[in-house]
Amino acid sequence: MRLFSRSVLSLAALLVLVPLHAQQSSSSSSTGEQIEERPSSTVIPRRGVEQAGSAVSLETSETMFTMAAALNSCGYDNGLESSLPVRAEIRAEVSAALDRSVDVRESQIALCKYIASHSQGGAQNLAQYVSLALFLSPPPELTLSVSEADLSPDAGQVVGVLPLLQDFARKADLHLIFVRHHAEYEAAAAQVHDSMTRLLLETNSYLHQPVSIYDGRRFLVLLEPMLSPQAVNARVYGSDYFVVTSPTRVDENTATKSSYGSRLSIGSHAGGLQMEQVKHIYLLYQVDPLIYARAQATNRLLPILKVIQDAPIDFNYKNDIVAFTTECLVKAIEARLMDVGFNKPRKPGTVKARADIGDYNQALIDYERRAEAVRRKQVVLDMESGWVLTGSFYDSLMKEDKDGITLKDSIAEMVYGMDVTHEVDAAKKIPFFAPDSNNLVAGAGVTRARAPKRAFSVMDQAELKLQKGDKLGAEEIAEKQLAANPSDTEAQYMMARLKLLGGEPQEAFDRFQKIVATGKDARTVAWSHVYLGRLYDAQQNPDRSKAVAEYKAALNTPGAQADVRAAAEQGIKQPFAAPKRTVQNSDQRPEADDEELDPTGKKQKESYKPSEERAPQPR
Repeated sequence: MRLFSRSVLSLAALLVLVPLHAQQSSSSSSTGEQIEERPSSTVIPRRGVEQAGSAVSLETSETMFTMAAALNSCGYDNGLESSLPVRAEIRAEVSAALDRSVDVRESQIALCKYIASHSQGGAQNLAQYVSLALFLSPPPELTLSVSEADLSPDAGQVVGVLPLLQDFARKADLHLIFVRHHAEYEAAAAQVHDSMTRLLLETNSYLHQPVSIYDGRRFLVLLEPMLSPQAVNARVYGSDYFVVTSPTRVDENTATKSSYGSRLSIGSHAGGLQMEQVKHIYLLYQVDPLIYARAQATNRLLPILKVIQDAPIDFNYKNDIVAFTTECLVKAIEARLMDVGFNKPRKPGTVKARADIGDYNQALIDYERRAEAVRRKQVVLDMESGWVLTGSFYDSLMKEDKDGITLKDSIAEMVYGMDVTHEVDAAKKIPFFAPDSNNLVAGAGVTRARAPKRAFSVMDQAELKLQKGDKLGAEEIAEKQLAANPSDTEAQYMMARLKLLGGEPQEAFDRFQKIVATGKDARTVAWSHVYLGRLYDAQQNPDRSKAVAEYKAALNTPGAQADVRAAAEQGIKQPFAAPKRTVQNSDQRPEADDEELDPTGKKQKESYKPSEERAPQPR
């Protein structure tokens, strides 16, 4: 029996293109509603930073809590004196559990022995466990959400901790402790929400970026009060940008506001967060697609890399011109946005004499001169730290600010128009700081990492063709892949989406059902449940009970990520309804079967897209 009629569906609206590989790996790097606590969710959305964009969120994670609580139990005391009170309360409860039970103590001893044997110096010791936590399914399973081969290198070093962590979390009953302190975690999110929202909105405003965009990427700030407020762990994996951090107590001495007249009104520790580092990763999130869309164009800058081989910067930047260029541009933007440390003159409210205007204008000129000197000093520090293109980008941004040109519109000229010979000659004259210099500017204090690279697969080629609108080309690749391997989930998922775009909902339904029955990849299975729910909602005779069951199945899929959960929760909240097409008159009305659908989803949502296509991000 056929379930669907082609005449009742707007299929492109039902189809949300989420490239299969875009979020296969998470790493240690929305909605505006609070939702019920569910043990099955890895990340619990607290308060979405909805005004900053639908892909931007502020969240807490029980998985991250479990890892952090275990580390605290094994001697991780960093930043304890500046942490929120909830950290000491949870540590006391875990300690009490150790005192009550020999089993818990024995489990802890085994766990701590492993952690001690894998100890590394400095921030890397914490970073490797933060990375691993972002690759795990939610408690109580705490299993890998990706294959071990796809783990980041630092997470792979400590993957052996998992059976010990699972045992300790179960015996110490960490889940109940987490639930018991739900209110304190909510309060921590509330403490930082408004300041972070304003920071991101003001940054968007400077960049002339729209605030309600979604292009398949995510920026997530994960709060974990069991970690040190001084430790900011940031990761970039594929299309996921994570900042894992902890707020500190806020008092009258906390720098919540910047100097009057600064481009950003938020102080460096507003809301108890290290806002400079949050801003740095958010700028990477905004700038990355602009640079990576022009990866080939940046090859002309390769001679720069020869000059910076002795610079005190991370080895990866010395061998990756795209990453190096991106970091230099981010530092230039940071210099333009920085708090110069003194107030801008305020325009007099009432003018009693012409001299008052003259005095104000002169004070304004003096301010701009002094402020520019401060910004230029920061640019020099950046360049002497090895970020030698910062000055060139800074000059271009000054012109942008004056002419009102957006970064998106000027980025091509910045890259293509750069005088490489001049920049190489100038860089050769820059005296780099010693690696141990106190003046060194080294990546704004956060670790930048990318997902493990892998070969550009056959299905990556299909994804790229679909992004470009070549549905026939994508279908040809998927069909060949299925002919060679009928159980290939990626190819089956591609074909299901293509059937939706082609106006064949029954075919799509059958393929999505096959995926949820036999698929091994959690993300693909979860999205297939969402699509099945939407199809049940949108068929000629909607079956709401079956639709809700599919949305719940998506939520209960181990390792379901934030975008899947948001779609499923929306489906449970209200039935999916395909938007009606609007036309100016009957002569312009397209035939339902002949209308060309936009596979990028651009017609359905505002979405920033770089002017040049780029391949899907690696896992």
